Amino acid sequence: MNTEIHKTGHAAGQLPKHDDVSFESSDVQTKSILAYLVFLAIAVIATFAICVYIFRYATNFAAQTDTPPPPVHQGIAPTMPPEPRLQGILGHETDAQQDRRNKLKEDTEANEKLGWIDEKAGIAQIPVKNAMKIIAEKGLPVVAAPPAEKKK
Repeated sequence: MNTEIHKTGHAAGQLPKHDDVSFESSDVQTKSILAYLVFLAIAVIATFAICVYIFRYATNFAAQTDTPPPPVHQGIAPTMPPEPRLQGILGHETDAQQDRRNKLKEDTEANEKLGWIDEKAGIAQIPVKNAMKIIAEKGLPVVAAPPAEKKK
């Protein structure tokens, strides 16, 4: 490693000078950045004004070209679509959520019902939980596969 002091050729505190090399006086030119920001602000405001104009023009155009309802329907409640209507819209008599709760209640009761379907034939209905326990203990009955037909 060399420990010699380098000879720079200029006095301490002086900037080196060279014909081909120059140094920047500042890294950032604030005037150009401020001019860009002003131009950007003007462009945003102009764009907003154009959008407001287009929106107003479109709403006025739609209001002028909108066809009024036929005289038959004037003065009557909003026209309802033909039956069958979807639940949950205006004019529907029943509540969709209450219908769902009623259906779940009916299904649960049917799954927990115990009784005879045909007492003479020995067919009974038992709750699903009990049926699953019986199948788990005994298994499903084995059914013989039908004999395969011979090909001629």
